[in-house]
Amino acid sequence: MTHPIRRFRYIIYLLDILLLSCTAFGGPQVHLMMMIERLVRKRRYITEEELLELQALCQVLPGPSSTQTVTAISLKIGGQPLAYLSLVVWSLPAMVLMTLAAIGIHYLEKNQISLSFTRFVGPMAVAFLMFGAYAIAKKVIHNAQSWTFLIISIILAYLYPSPYMTPVLIISGGVAASLNFKKHEKMEKGPIKITWRPLIFWISVLITAAIIGKITNSLPVRLFENFYRNGSLVFGGGQVLIPILYNEFVEFKHYLTDQEFLSGMALTQIVPGPVFSIATFVGSMSMQPGGITGQIIGGFVSTAGIFLPGTFFIFFAYPFWDQLKKYRGIRASLQGIHAASCGLTIAAAISMFEPMTSNWQSLLTLAGTLLILNFTKFPSYLIIIAGLVLGILIP
Repeated sequence: MTHPIRRFRYIIYLLDILLLSCTAFGGPQVHLMMMIERLVRKRRYITEEELLELQALCQVLPGPSSTQTVTAISLKIGGQPLAYLSLVVWSLPAMVLMTLAAIGIHYLEKNQISLSFTRFVGPMAVAFLMFGAYAIAKKVIHNAQSWTFLIISIILAYLYPSPYMTPVLIISGGVAASLNFKKHEKMEKGPIKITWRPLIFWISVLITAAIIGKITNSLPVRLFENFYRNGSLVFGGGQVLIPILYNEFVEFKHYLTDQEFLSGMALTQIVPGPVFSIATFVGSMSMQPGGITGQIIGGFVSTAGIFLPGTFFIFFAYPFWDQLKKYRGIRASLQGIHAASCGLTIAAAISMFEPMTSNWQSLLTLAGTLLILNFTKFPSYLIIIAGLVLGILIP
């Protein structure tokens, strides 16, 4: 039975996660900065070093890194029950909003209403991404080796925008940095114990969903299996997931039109919480023939499918990681992992910025957002709301 004081602390923690899920705009790097501010500096649930270590672990696992980081923190604080609860609290606001957005898009399409009011949000999202990368780089880039890893990661990720490049760069950066293990102090090491149960659960759910979907041909079951499979294979966050979902659900299965998918991408930048919420939108839009009830079911099963694999991976890797990091080579590798992660984020920001270079309105919006982020303390959600208001007021 949980001690009353500890139970109260868990409730406060879940309220903190709920606040983050409702205000965390801008992607994984911005989410990390907000976690540092609230969970480390204000609440002191864990240290900043521990948070960065957990974030590095999540970078080398497939799945949504921000969601996995939240899950890992919860696992450290209160075990698996708190981890599952925090996963629900973290993902629920985005799931509800993106499901409502999908229902709304369907309504707007039927009534031929323009979505141009969202045009300022894209440049703002790129500005959040750039500022987040800059803020994290200041914390983790301290020497020539890290700068080298950062620059190489930016160049390769930009020139070869493949989902496979993300794990290659992160693992390569970690391996190269681990060669400097002698600079780290020795720690007493214990035996490494691996618990295979989370991986058994992961593969069991995947196989079961695939079999039931094949036998019943049920669209909700098949959607769950589709998103569960994607959540098990995607490295690199939402920017990597988006083209994969486009290829599968727009070009191959034709569940969505081009315009519907692009509208979902724009709305993902408006909604707080995990960027993987694009999956909720795609799943909900895929169930349009089932009416509002069908769209709600589609949003739910796609959200569960995209987030569950990463949770199983964290349950598997966290205890293993806690033992592994006592090895000097593993601790040394974090420097390369952080540098490569920053490089990947900067490369993504550059790729997203390129199409905006010919639009003066987008350039001014991006520059203005960067100045606001750097010189003021305006909450990110107020900046996004201001962008929406501008989109409505300016023709």
